[in-house]
Amino acid sequence: MLLQNKNAIIYGAGGSLGSTIAKAFAKEGARVFLSGRHLHSVKKVADEIIASGGKAEAAEVDAMDENAVNEYIDEVLKQAGRLDISFNLIDLQVVQNMPLTDMQMADFVRPVAIAAQSHFLTDVAAARVMMKQGSGVVLSLTATPGGIGYPGVAGFGPACCAMECLSRNLASEVGQYGVRAVNIRSGGSPDSGVFKQAIESMPEEMKVVLGEMEADTMLKKLPLMADIANLAVFLASDLANKITGVTVDVTCGTTAGLNYKSTDLTGDKKIQTLKT
Repeated sequence: MLLQNKNAIIYGAGGSLGSTIAKAFAKEGARVFLSGRHLHSVKKVADEIIASGGKAEAAEVDAMDENAVNEYIDEVLKQAGRLDISFNLIDLQVVQNMPLTDMQMADFVRPVAIAAQSHFLTDVAAARVMMKQGSGVVLSLTATPGGIGYPGVAGFGPACCAMECLSRNLASEVGQYGVRAVNIRSGGSPDSGVFKQAIESMPEEMKVVLGEMEADTMLKKLPLMADIANLAVFLASDLANKITGVTVDVTCGTTAGLNYKSTDLTGDKKIQTLKT
């Protein structure tokens, strides 16, 4: 198992992606410490992991509260002795799908502020512990707007850029102590909770939206939550012990450039163009 004997903290573990990653870590042998602002959702995930033979602990933690984060890490260290993986996946409370020119400032700033404050608190607190140990990895997650201009994403784009920048800068400072910091950049996962809710409430509209998102990618598909979890397991493992200070892209090719016009270059149209 890739994460045997490793201890992992996951903030926001009660969400659909957080729970998927928590289960993937546990399946690979990690002891997972799951936290969220609402204990019942986190405890449900922990109970499912334990029922499957994994090791999990649940706690109510506000990842925007410096004292709460520090006390939580101290408690994890008392129980486990060390911290090998930290992954912050809390909700950024994004309001999007509208032009910047139509937005209220509070809605634009909110996800940027949450991303910057929460990731600074959790990532830096974990790094302090890992530096003393001489090992560990701090993971983060962003999405397509972190790599290219993308319309309608409001404050989510700047929030992604802030998290990616923090990850790089942290890696540059803690690498000499044997600590890694790596960001994962994903596309929207159609099987995640937020997309499932939208599909249930607006099936026809979301069919169009997802089709357009898939068309933007090179692979003409979107990454599923399992794809993100599998990458997170690899990056947290010793197999990736030389990877740090980078964003690993799993957007199916979106951030290399919007690709919706690629179909115009295939088939008869391409042949006719070349002949003329």
